[in-house]
Amino acid sequence: MPLTIGALDISTAELALASLFIVAAGAISLWGRIGLGKPILMGAVRCVLQLTIMGYVLSFIFGIASPWLVFLIFCVMVAFAVRIVRGNVSEKSIPFVFPSFVTMLLVYTVVTGIVSGLIVGVSPFWHPQYFIPLAGMVAGNSMTALGLSLDRLLSDLKAKRDLVEMQLCLGATPVEASQDIFRDALKAGMIPSVNSLAGVGLVFLPGMMTGQILSGEDPMLAIRYQIVVMFMLLASTALTVSMVLGIVRQRCFGVGGQLLLRPNRSQ
Repeated sequence: MPLTIGALDISTAELALASLFIVAAGAISLWGRIGLGKPILMGAVRCVLQLTIMGYVLSFIFGIASPWLVFLIFCVMVAFAVRIVRGNVSEKSIPFVFPSFVTMLLVYTVVTGIVSGLIVGVSPFWHPQYFIPLAGMVAGNSMTALGLSLDRLLSDLKAKRDLVEMQLCLGATPVEASQDIFRDALKAGMIPSVNSLAGVGLVFLPGMMTGQILSGEDPMLAIRYQIVVMFMLLASTALTVSMVLGIVRQRCFGVGGQLLLRPNRSQ
């Protein structure tokens, strides 16, 4: 006899019971005197508020099913992702916000459209029930990788400024002089996605797969969806990081090939 059951409702009281996990984390912060009590509390409050608001927004969008509204929400998601990326990059002298936004918008639209329209077969491809969750997963995954890569690229260009300038003086182009730094930054951004690809199913069960199984879906169907998602996340990360790094690296050098990044005070 199959043991699969449908999704079980979580009442407000049961949701409040789950807040004990936050209390436990806060208690550990107080016990260890690590000063994370307030961030934990604020994070929990923001989590509840943001997800509740998103729930109402999604219900509204699903009811209207307008492609323009879906695209507007998508643009807002990407804008917030870029904002988070900017906060994770310590070097701000080189402009990277606009190229990051345009690149992320382009890559996320193409990758999510291919998955929803061609692979899953949703018609229309922008159907909010599929497009928005898939785009959200893409944005959440690649924005972390992009932040790591950009910070690595810019910080290494500053730290290895003398080496880069020496190669430039010897006749190397900006691309040649920064190639090793570029590779290291690209690798730093892609490694987490590659590790997740290798560990999924054995080390951890991803959120989408777990959610589908908890809602009563066939585990094999959930697995197929998750395989598609993992491949999608890796591709979107590789495309976004490589394209943005290429643009930002170009902006780090002037017309004459000189490195524009301001040196550290110690240099």
